[in-house]
Amino acid sequence: MSIQLPEIDVQNINKRPTFSNLEDERQYRKQHLAATFRVFAKLGYEEGVMGHVSVRDPIETDKYWTNPFGLSFGLIRVSDLVLMDFNGKVVSGHGLVHPGGILLHLPILRDNPEIISAAHTHSIYGRTWSAFGKQLDPLTAEAAAFYEYHTIYDSFASGEGDNLAKAVGNNKIVLMKNHGLLSLGKSVDEAAYWFISMEKACHGQLLAEAAGKPHILGDEDARKIAARTDSNFGWLNFQPYFQSIVREQPDLLL
Repeated sequence: MSIQLPEIDVQNINKRPTFSNLEDERQYRKQHLAATFRVFAKLGYEEGVMGHVSVRDPIETDKYWTNPFGLSFGLIRVSDLVLMDFNGKVVSGHGLVHPGGILLHLPILRDNPEIISAAHTHSIYGRTWSAFGKQLDPLTAEAAAFYEYHTIYDSFASGEGDNLAKAVGNNKIVLMKNHGLLSLGKSVDEAAYWFISMEKACHGQLLAEAAGKPHILGDEDARKIAARTDSNFGWLNFQPYFQSIVREQPDLLL
């Protein structure tokens, strides 16, 4: 079967697409969700079956697409994605869905209509930093993107259902104590990029603290950076990942 690769419009590469119909937007979201799993696999974020990413369906907004339980991130295609409703039932696609993923994604998307996508895996640096139970410092511009836009949540004490859905607020990241990262976005691209960037920032802080006592950006500078690294910034910074993975692994579009 031949695969039609998305064209890269170099002149408009930094502009978010518009859609003439919701079916095209659905396909776009599914393609970028499948690409997210492939990128996460390349970056080493897979830990057995313990990870899931979701994106709200643009037509049936009380439903969301996610990964089937037990299928490697590195093999997921558009046709493998599963559509879930807010009753926790599979309404399209085949296979099971991670029970923990339902407990996490369903209430977040149900109770926060402005959130389009959420991502959670047990990536090594995020879960290591989460064990400290404290927020990340604005050591660099990349880390400052999360200044006052990430929070600590104890999922072992408070669970991952309705309480977590209330805790996400307007944050880019929830640091789930002793558990790992949860990223949120108004697109799957944004949620994916925040996850990638936060994972790197956690790695950076772990290295910096191991080496000595790093300098921290001032509050004013950190706030300015966080304010300008908005949803569009998150979307844009995932596009190079999407372009590369589709050229390298075009079967993800099937």
